[in-house]
Amino acid sequence: MIRIPRKLYDEMMAHAKSELPNEGCGYLAGVDDEVKAFYPMTNVDASPVHFAFDPKEQFKVLKEARAAGLSLISVYHSHPDSPARLSQEDYRLLKDRSVIYIIVAQYPDSEAPRPNDIKGCMAYRIIDEGESDTIEIKIED
Repeated sequence: MIRIPRKLYDEMMAHAKSELPNEGCGYLAGVDDEVKAFYPMTNVDASPVHFAFDPKEQFKVLKEARAAGLSLISVYHSHPDSPARLSQEDYRLLKDRSVIYIIVAQYPDSEAPRPNDIKGCMAYRIIDEGESDTIEIKIED
């Protein structure tokens, strides 16, 4: 399970929307399974089907989190036009088994009851190549 305070969850969702039509990405940091900080990151690929972090930005965030006594526990990214599940590209690129991967999926505008409504949010832990476990997300008020 990963526990995310409502405020940080809402910030993550807002970041995903702000990055459309490209994938948004970032880190969630905390202690054990409890998120304490959200770090929105720049998708240097600026792509609707792929994301990549800026290494300098990654290092800065890691230093900030450690200075606050936190560990990076989750990588988040959005899927603007596909479901909240790991894609073949995700399995190819996401290899760290100690990290929880959160995917935010959004409706394409043509399918949404309202433009850019969130379709779903799921969390996964990679077990093996092409295999993952679903992790429960608990939003706490």
